[in-house]
Amino acid sequence: MAEFAHPSERELSLLLDSYGVQWEYEPTTFVLEEDSEGNVASAFTPDFYLPDFDTYVEVTTMRQPLVTRKHRKIRKLAELRPEVRVKLLYRRDIMRLDAKYRLAAA
Repeated sequence: MAEFAHPSERELSLLLDSYGVQWEYEPTTFVLEEDSEGNVASAFTPDFYLPDFDTYVEVTTMRQPLVTRKHRKIRKLAELRPEVRVKLLYRRDIMRLDAKYRLAAA
């Protein structure tokens, strides 16, 4: 079992597992900027990769106004690597998915 940085990541992993969705935890770090000497100045490591959907998922529990930095990194990644798909999920999104699919399975 992966060592998750936050309980919400664990919640998402359990939800994905319950529906048989394959996932990888933090498998890729994307370099967004390098300094003049080639050292990494900014990078982004999405929380999950869903290989069956070729999509990365970033989970955040921050309040909406505090997510600006994550949005900036996702936009920068989209500029540099437009073929990489990233979905940002808030804690409320995970709770809604869990409630929806738990009820659907009942």
